[in-house]
Amino acid sequence: MKSTIAFFCTTCEAQSPKWAGQCPACGEWNTLIQRGATRPLGLVRPGATAGAALGAAPQALGAPAADATVRWSTGLSELDRALGGGLVPGSVTLLGGDPGIGKSTLLLQAAAAVSAGLPVLYSSGEESVAQISMRAQRLQVRAPGLNLVAESDLAAILEHAGAQRTGLLIIDSIQTLSSGDVTASAGGVSQLRECTAALVRFAKATGTAVIIVGHVTKEGAIAGPRVLEHLVDTVLYFESEAGSRFRIVRAVKNRFGAAHELGFFAMTGSGLAEVRNPAAIFLARAPEPAAGSIVTVTREGGRPLLIELQALVDRMRFGAPRRIAQGLDANRVAMLLAVMNRHAALSLQEHDVFVNVVGGMQISETGWDLPVVLALASSLNDRALPRQLAVFGEVGLTGEVRPVAYGEERLKEARKQGFERVIVARENAPRKAIEGLTVIPVSRVDAAVKLAFEG
Repeated sequence: MKSTIAFFCTTCEAQSPKWAGQCPACGEWNTLIQRGATRPLGLVRPGATAGAALGAAPQALGAPAADATVRWSTGLSELDRALGGGLVPGSVTLLGGDPGIGKSTLLLQAAAAVSAGLPVLYSSGEESVAQISMRAQRLQVRAPGLNLVAESDLAAILEHAGAQRTGLLIIDSIQTLSSGDVTASAGGVSQLRECTAALVRFAKATGTAVIIVGHVTKEGAIAGPRVLEHLVDTVLYFESEAGSRFRIVRAVKNRFGAAHELGFFAMTGSGLAEVRNPAAIFLARAPEPAAGSIVTVTREGGRPLLIELQALVDRMRFGAPRRIAQGLDANRVAMLLAVMNRHAALSLQEHDVFVNVVGGMQISETGWDLPVVLALASSLNDRALPRQLAVFGEVGLTGEVRPVAYGEERLKEARKQGFERVIVARENAPRKAIEGLTVIPVSRVDAAVKLAFEG
């Protein structure tokens, strides 16, 4: 493959045919470095056969390979759920999260469980082997088959992994790795891209599962202008509400399973413990019914979740009314306020409106529309809704209540958690009655407001 000379920016990875003091793409100064650029894929040298340009022969689409469905359990069912069922041989997973949230603790526990059946190498560029061993003692983790190395040179790490025929390789973290093929410093975009690409090639060639820890920026995204997320197979985010002991692992990309799956954990003195019933996080309600509180049934990934929504309506003191939403789309909340004014005779034009999702969750679906409307009506009238009432449904601009997906699964989960009444869109009413659950179908938002306060 013929090489040509090109110049790359160490900040944004933009390519330039000649050197310049300032990068033409991002505007940074003195960031262009010379590097050999390979011929674009698909081009064949004159006189060469077409097969010479290909690394492997095409294969017909058919049954998957024998090891395509093999998965290794991490010993944590909630982490396995977020991964789509477990680790896939040859896969590359990127785990991001705030400093101190528990990424290293989670991976050390998972590595210890996997090492019972496979060789595991845990490489840290931020801690010494003694520090990792001390954490393992504190967590009461005993794994003789788990090998530790404090190394930041990528070539040395891959040499160790190859010599030990490692089944699982953990890199903590990618920002500390450096490759001799790149002149930029560790943590730069060029180093991040090259090191991650080398790990991907190693994983695919050897069948080793690789987990990479990535630092996050102030905005909460994995550092490195999202270049890493395009290279790896799975991207997980480790999230937590400030001051909470609960942790959520969210899959935002997964080539081997469903995206947006969630895994729930609680931080304890002996490490991260799985939370099998997430309602313990989101339904810790006050002992007495309170105006503005309501429970909805949302769906994240493959499981329905019961979550408490809280709304507060307060008369505006001065200036323009405020519309603040935590965990929900603020623009959609503003739309619901207009629907309430037009179709339910509930005017909030002279009130400040605050809406919050308990537990720090971010809800992206539209099933929270109707619960928010009822919570706002409850706060405005200072009337508490029945405690054993759950609500879900989408609200349209003309005041109609629309159905949402997986309605029957949501109803069964509400009954499982002890709720006795559920208000849903008429199309979400079950064909067969659910024992112990009264389903109230509605088609208009004004009817839903009226029925919510009955009984």
